[in-house]
Amino acid sequence: MRGMVTMAAAIALAGVALPAAAQAPQLRLDRSEYFEAPGVNWLVFSNTNEGLFADAKISGVELIQQGIRTATNGDVRLAATPGQWDPAAQLVSRRVDKVAGVIEAVMAYSDFRYTVRAERRGGAVVLSVILGQALPAAMAGKAGLNLEFVPSAYFHHSFLADGRPGTFPLHPASGMVATAERNLASGRSDGPGAEPLPFASGRTLVLSPEDAARHVTITSSDGTLQLFDGRNQAQNGWFVVRQLLPAGRTGTVVQWTLEAKSVPGWLRPPVIAHSQLGYAPDGAKVATIELDRDDRRRLPVKLFRVEANGTKAAVPLPAPKPWGEYLRYRYLQADFSSVTRPGTYLLQYGDTTTAPFPIAPGLYDTAWHPASDVYLPVAMDHVAVNEAYRVWHGDAHRDDARQAPVNHEHIDLYRQGPTTDTKFAPGEHIPGLNVGGWLDAGDFDIRTQTQYHVIRLLADSMERWGLDRDTTWVDWNSRRVELHVPDGTPDLLQQVRHGSIQLLAQFDAVGHAIHGIVEPDVGQYTHLGDAASKTDGLVYDKALAPYQQRFDRDGGRSGTPDDRWAFTSKASALNYGSAAALAAAARVFKGRDDAFAAAALARAQKVWADEHSHAPDTFRHGNTTGGPLEEEEFAAAVELLAATRDQRYASRVAELYPKMAEDFDGNAWAVLKALPFMPPAFRDTVRPAAQAWNERATAMLKANPFGVPITTGGWAGSGAVMQFGLNAYLLNQAFPDLVDTAPVTRALDFIHGHHPAHDLSLVSGVGTRSKEVAYGSNRADFSYIAGGVVPGILILKPDYPENREDWPFFWGENEYVVPQSAMYIALVNAAKELEGKR
Repeated sequence: MRGMVTMAAAIALAGVALPAAAQAPQLRLDRSEYFEAPGVNWLVFSNTNEGLFADAKISGVELIQQGIRTATNGDVRLAATPGQWDPAAQLVSRRVDKVAGVIEAVMAYSDFRYTVRAERRGGAVVLSVILGQALPAAMAGKAGLNLEFVPSAYFHHSFLADGRPGTFPLHPASGMVATAERNLASGRSDGPGAEPLPFASGRTLVLSPEDAARHVTITSSDGTLQLFDGRNQAQNGWFVVRQLLPAGRTGTVVQWTLEAKSVPGWLRPPVIAHSQLGYAPDGAKVATIELDRDDRRRLPVKLFRVEANGTKAAVPLPAPKPWGEYLRYRYLQADFSSVTRPGTYLLQYGDTTTAPFPIAPGLYDTAWHPASDVYLPVAMDHVAVNEAYRVWHGDAHRDDARQAPVNHEHIDLYRQGPTTDTKFAPGEHIPGLNVGGWLDAGDFDIRTQTQYHVIRLLADSMERWGLDRDTTWVDWNSRRVELHVPDGTPDLLQQVRHGSIQLLAQFDAVGHAIHGIVEPDVGQYTHLGDAASKTDGLVYDKALAPYQQRFDRDGGRSGTPDDRWAFTSKASALNYGSAAALAAAARVFKGRDDAFAAAALARAQKVWADEHSHAPDTFRHGNTTGGPLEEEEFAAAVELLAATRDQRYASRVAELYPKMAEDFDGNAWAVLKALPFMPPAFRDTVRPAAQAWNERATAMLKANPFGVPITTGGWAGSGAVMQFGLNAYLLNQAFPDLVDTAPVTRALDFIHGHHPAHDLSLVSGVGTRSKEVAYGSNRADFSYIAGGVVPGILILKPDYPENREDWPFFWGENEYVVPQSAMYIALVNAAKELEGKR
């Protein structure tokens, strides 16, 4: 009896038995287009699916509780735990009535339409699904109202289902039921599928009653709520609360009352945005304090120098200056540029204290090493990569590649046109493609645009700064790579070779650049772990039975069609981009390996000549067929001009420049690289664009507290910030009277932690505290790859900056991409050069 009383008391104290008015302050809908109370925001279709994938986890009804987004995808879905390729409804319209306290979204699938209505009711939101017509018979038992909760927020927490207690599983262990249909969420593309069974159900679900930061109560007015674990099908699945829509009814068919625990007077803890890498003694030093917009306290910013004996000596600072509001936060800024004494320092504001950071010369000397020493080698395809006791991956994709089928659109931005544009039939093996290249992003495809961008960036860094660091051993014959073992060859030169041999192989195999080489099906696309285990490494032979293997003196063959596909439709933009990279590679190999340099340059010149002998091939799809044609041709002209000094290329640079000026920010690198090889008059032509760029850069100081471009799309903007910094460096070199070097420092400080949302460095392993949970091929391990750069701070509409460190599967925030590490190497060395000139 005593135990029963204790349980009842605990439930009452948790707020289950209390009326809604006693649980939380009333929600408001006045200053933003979402419901809010202290520590609680309910967003209602502020964000919607972008169309390519339906599991970006940024859509529908969303909950931000005590500053952390814990729930999303509140909408009608056709599966209990929908995955990346499951259908999602499209937004038809959205209406916000602040006076009535109502937000409505009209949504549509191909065969039915519905309204999601959210109404403020005291401290709760009443969420309704309204049907004008009864659910189609085919949707009965499939369509249901879902709301997803990120698992990492509920690890080590409990729940109540109609008062029955339970704890959230750390690892998925739900019962499963076999289905005859293909399982889209899991990625399995053949054979029977399976769906998880709910691990709890009831009319009322209470999540984490013991923790006000996660305490949510969901009550159905008429029906049963079920709680599923989507991780049973895919590691990126979430906990899902779901109620099926009833058949044969119209009007309000499902209604939930949502109550998230609000804490009167709650304020988000301050964030002290600063560089985790540290600062040069004579460099600019600005810390930006990010505050809850209702936090009106004016506390001092304190700086401490940490002495060798452990004591902390206060360093006088002026009072921080108000910057104003940006997005949902209020900002103060503290300038401590006057502090020049080398040492270890801490910043403090109220109860918030930063990790230690150095003020010292030479910090940029080594900051780029993890990207060069670790990230780029780990990304190498067609080799085995080892680091001491750890195997990063085996010799992957020895069976590349089969010709992609015609008129086929792939699941990830690749498409084959109506012909192969090669001598190979669909499904036929294309010899010679199983060499070189970097695995793209957190996936396992070789995207040609990635290859040529990275080659140009690395070659440029070698030319400008003579980067000859050697810590990586590469054996080209055995296809083996060993990290932290010098072999007498500069590492970046090896990387340029590795990317270039893939481009050369494409021309040798089919006569032109291809879109890339990518997994043939969903099952392989979702593969995590060792890239070498994704295929059997044996060329497919249709004469063999499935899983049958045959070995002879020429190697092996397999009856398993797991070989990746090569997408080969001609695109002149890809040819030009590849020519630009090969011309750049030729320059850095000249005098080191003249035969390779000559082969690369000859191919680049042949591509240029071939492209100018016929009308351009303009096939385009996604982001795999090159940039705008004129921009790719311009880049090729610039790189060939630098390699040959041939004035034919200079003439084409001059002819194409007006088009480049229309997007100067995107083309400044190529434009400014051409200056030394162009007549003096060309510099005068570019000068107005440089002046306009500087005006835009100056305006950014007023646009946000960090003075850099902050993008607002579904992929965050670290790349845009680094490009901004590189443009500033190049413009300062060309027009020092117009553009100063401050944007270079601002860009690097942003990447190193001086940004919204938190203060982590966006480069794993660089800075005192950096991204340690990221979206690489090892993302299921909640780990990182040193030197990888994540996309960074994603801006969710209307005003929420986010970068999660507890959940790696947000690709738009956390997915490493190879070009960003190459850009980072360049930007750090630019800053290193500028530091040496001060």
